[in-house]
Amino acid sequence: MKTPEKIIVAKFYRLASGREPAREWLGKLPSEDRKQIGQDIMKVEFGWPCGPPLCKRLTGHESLYEVRSTLTGRRIARVFFIVAGRNMVLLHGFIKKTRMTPQKELKTAERRMKEYNRYG
Repeated sequence: MKTPEKIIVAKFYRLASGREPAREWLGKLPSEDRKQIGQDIMKVEFGWPCGPPLCKRLTGHESLYEVRSTLTGRRIARVFFIVAGRNMVLLHGFIKKTRMTPQKELKTAERRMKEYNRYG
């Protein structure tokens, strides 16, 4: 039996300084949370294109998506990403504390998306 291949491959958005903010954010989380978010990202890699509840295109954005992870303790994590060719570029992640996505988090992802699209 043939091993399934990833349809898109996750990679972290990198700042000009070389830092990878989404990777750094993940690294600060408890291992159980990292594992769940990683599994959800992997499901998107192998199942792209996919939809809710795992993945959703953000309203008003043609190319900005979110991976939606449910963590222990009724917590919710979001990882914003874009698809560029065969890459799933992980732009920004955060733990969601309210029903609405905070504008600050959305603006961070939008800024990184524009920078990535400009400089690749």
